[in-house]
Amino acid sequence: MTQTIAPLGPPPVVGLRMSGGSVPLSAVVPRPRGGCVRGRVLLLNASYEPLAVVTVRRAAVLVLGGKAELLHGHEEQLMRSATIVLAVPSVIRLSRFVLVPYHATVPLTRRAVLRRDRHACSYCGQSASTIDHVVPRSRGGSHAWDNVVACCLACNGRKGDRLLSELGWQLRHTPYTPNGTRAMLARFGEPLPAWSPYLPMAA
Repeated sequence: MTQTIAPLGPPPVVGLRMSGGSVPLSAVVPRPRGGCVRGRVLLLNASYEPLAVVTVRRAAVLVLGGKAELLHGHEEQLMRSATIVLAVPSVIRLSRFVLVPYHATVPLTRRAVLRRDRHACSYCGQSASTIDHVVPRSRGGSHAWDNVVACCLACNGRKGDRLLSELGWQLRHTPYTPNGTRAMLARFGEPLPAWSPYLPMAA
């Protein structure tokens, strides 16, 4: 596959420049300046819906192949080759819409609950390493997303099988059932600042 773009003058900070003529795509994927750049790139559908998180190299290949457009790049980090200067991508958008079926619900696991609650105890806000049933199962509580929260060991031990009303405690946030987009983003840690404008539907 080839990609040809007319010369645009001095290489831009965000974007790319290629010399005239047909150049094999495999030959022009630039190498990060100063070695490999490890990073995360938010891939949006053509509808601007968060679709996936991909590697920098994968993002560069999609952009150079005309399958995606570069929306945001790290201006202080450039990928260079003999014919291209490309800002290290941060957000890219597919040129064509793709239909991707998401699971309506995410499996309820300890790891998934901790990710949803950002590893913060839902009672005290400290670092959480376990989960807790808000209404204890011994008191009729269900093992469901809206009744399970991240919890630190100290609060877990203090709460035991008691209700929050018996302790005078309150949840710091309301537990919810995450959707497929939330789960996809949660696997890759905290979103980058440049992603924020594209995440309202996943927040």
